[in-house]
Amino acid sequence: MHITQLNRECLLHLFSFLDKDSRKSLARTCPQLQDVFEDPALWPLLHFRSLMELKKDNFLLSPALRSLSICWYSSRVQVCSIEDWLKSAFQRSICSRHESLVNDFLFQVCDRCPNLASVTLSGCGHVTDDCLARLLRCCPRLRALRLENCARVTNLTLAAVATHGRALQTLHVDFCRNVSAAGLHRLRAACPRLALRAEHSAAMIPDQRPSASGMALRKLLPR
Repeated sequence: MHITQLNRECLLHLFSFLDKDSRKSLARTCPQLQDVFEDPALWPLLHFRSLMELKKDNFLLSPALRSLSICWYSSRVQVCSIEDWLKSAFQRSICSRHESLVNDFLFQVCDRCPNLASVTLSGCGHVTDDCLARLLRCCPRLRALRLENCARVTNLTLAAVATHGRALQTLHVDFCRNVSAAGLHRLRAACPRLALRAEHSAAMIPDQRPSASGMALRKLLPR
């Protein structure tokens, strides 16, 4: 029996065992399999291990998407987490190659995936409060938001959770250095039933551009 003789249910089940690249390769072999590849039922889960994967055409965004994770574990994450005013020209050039990738991708998710229930972002140093606030507004069924080492996430994201995260049950903001203890306290007061975790976040040193007087004083102090 040839693979194309299988019914739709069997083909979807077969595709479900393949990774994104393998699904795309198989879909290229004939229009029938391409049609299976484009079936939203095949794509309830999406996991990305690098930001460059977000630019590929080997997946589908649709209302069927329920769970999304972008976990970037790379030495470049450390570069992106450096305060902007401390980066060298070389470091800024590295970050510029992918600075808007996650935000732009999440904007597409906001437009196409209203039934999203779970989002995990790790090492996404450029994702912004505005982007996460829009995600909360456009995905009213979001129940779990897990953020780890997202340097640009601040108390504004916590405020957006209190305002728009009506269905949210779990929030992690681990190693997000610009989240403060005061912001966490306000969120706990506003959403007492929310399972909130913030490992090390409030204890980390937040971004704060040194003042001109502070920089001048630092130059005068002995080293």
